[in-house]
Amino acid sequence: MKINRRTMLASLSACASGLLAQEPAKIDPTLYTPKAHRVEDLKLLHDFMDEYAFVDLVTSTPTLRITHIPVILDRTTGTYGKIMGHVSRQNPQSQAFDGRQTGVIVFRGPHGYISPTWYAKKEAVPTWNFAVVHAAGRPAAITDKEALHKLLGRLIEKFENTEGSGYDFSKLPESYVSPMLGGIVGFEMTVESLEGKFKLGQERSDVDKQGLLEHLGQSKRRERSLQDLTASFYKRPQSG
Repeated sequence: MKINRRTMLASLSACASGLLAQEPAKIDPTLYTPKAHRVEDLKLLHDFMDEYAFVDLVTSTPTLRITHIPVILDRTTGTYGKIMGHVSRQNPQSQAFDGRQTGVIVFRGPHGYISPTWYAKKEAVPTWNFAVVHAAGRPAAITDKEALHKLLGRLIEKFENTEGSGYDFSKLPESYVSPMLGGIVGFEMTVESLEGKFKLGQERSDVDKQGLLEHLGQSKRRERSLQDLTASFYKRPQSG
């Protein structure tokens, strides 16, 4: 049988194109990070993510959406771990949890203004120091009710253990929990890209670093605590 070389090459090309189409595209960096501020120590990044677990969940399909939620981290899945959380079922962002659309979860740490007067040489410009971690992947909805119940229990336990309140989610009656689970959409996202940016003046001289530490401790600028913000908000005139 005579083989048409052109037909064979076209067939192989079509097969290769099909295979490439099935593979998820590599996720590009989401954050500009100079080399001096790049952190790649996985344990340090995971510890940071556990500590600052109230995040910004960002998706862009079908529209740009940002939701602010607490999450939990499973360090054992994949190269960088897996992140789990939930949003309201009324939140249109849940439409992005199809396992194909890219999402970014931003973990934010402390931040603050840095005055040039804190350096040994004053010929400098002010800056702002901070630490963040960006985790990117493809969020997928958790559709199994038992798995969603387990996720909610783990999430509550993580923060209740910090408070030491004695609250036990597992003791709530099913008649209460079941409708509550119906009002949320859980998701899990295997982290495909993990970016750590710690802009803390680590590239400066030892003298400058000491000056930063001393003045940061004496800074007059203090963000209000959640308690202070809440109290002042309650005192506002009530509308309607």
